[in-house]
Amino acid sequence: MTTQRQMIEIAGDQLSAAINPYGAELTHLRDAGGRNLMTDADPAFWTGHAPILFPVIGVTNGGVVRIGGREYPMAKHGFARHSLFDVVETGPARAVFALADSEATRASYPFAFRLEIGFAIADATITLEARIENRGDGPLPAQFGFHPAFAWPLPYGEDRGAHRVTFERHEPGELRGIAPDGLIAPDYRASPLSGALSGRPDGGRELLLADALFANDALVWDPIRSQSVTYGAAQGPVLHVRFPDTPRLGIWTKPALPDGEGPRFVCIEPWHGIADPEGFAGDFTQKPGVFEIAPGDEKRIGMSVTLVGA
Repeated sequence: MTTQRQMIEIAGDQLSAAINPYGAELTHLRDAGGRNLMTDADPAFWTGHAPILFPVIGVTNGGVVRIGGREYPMAKHGFARHSLFDVVETGPARAVFALADSEATRASYPFAFRLEIGFAIADATITLEARIENRGDGPLPAQFGFHPAFAWPLPYGEDRGAHRVTFERHEPGELRGIAPDGLIAPDYRASPLSGALSGRPDGGRELLLADALFANDALVWDPIRSQSVTYGAAQGPVLHVRFPDTPRLGIWTKPALPDGEGPRFVCIEPWHGIADPEGFAGDFTQKPGVFEIAPGDEKRIGMSVTLVGA
């Protein structure tokens, strides 16, 4: 094993990727021509690339989780994204990273666990899989999410305004509201999907991307009916994003700058969990979207990204 922060690179015939062991974070995804399909991480907007969200998603009420009658400090989106993972496997087209509990993690999350994140490239697809193992004597409660930031626009010559997210299924439901402090608001918000706005009773499938959509933080489908979306412009290559194991989806970017310049990324985030609702003061096991893993058992959560039409 190594704990160096040197990028680990994997590649296939049609895609190549670089992963940072710090956070097990996918930092580059390039096509066969070397064009980057992910964020440029401009610090004027956001320096993240694709953080791993564990053991919580979003913010917690008061910045703590309550476990067994005690309060433990918990950072937004958890500690995995700020942790150095061990590199446990590397190959030409595959890499695996792992994080186990330690004195530092137990200060905010008093459980024995092993979190493994695997990356594999085959043809025009990169697959990410999380394996969460319970190494303790009691149930392991957790949330987990992916947070990849894709280039907006994609590097194929189309304008930002031509980009859209097309859902696998119609999504007629309202979206979760988000309070200014990042907690889940009690009120839902109207869906911005074009079908919903046009008055179709079953809702729509196509989200036309625009900076104004994100003035009030992320768009959060809870639940999400689709297990995949397609992102890109109507003309040119697109990304097909599959998330068969997560019942929620967030789409997010930063607001435009005062001069009108918009961010050059959009995040498509499959989540197994959600931020605390406003006023939530229950035990962590009661937090919406928390799952539990039995002692000695594990849970696997995956997603994939396929470049289509390149």
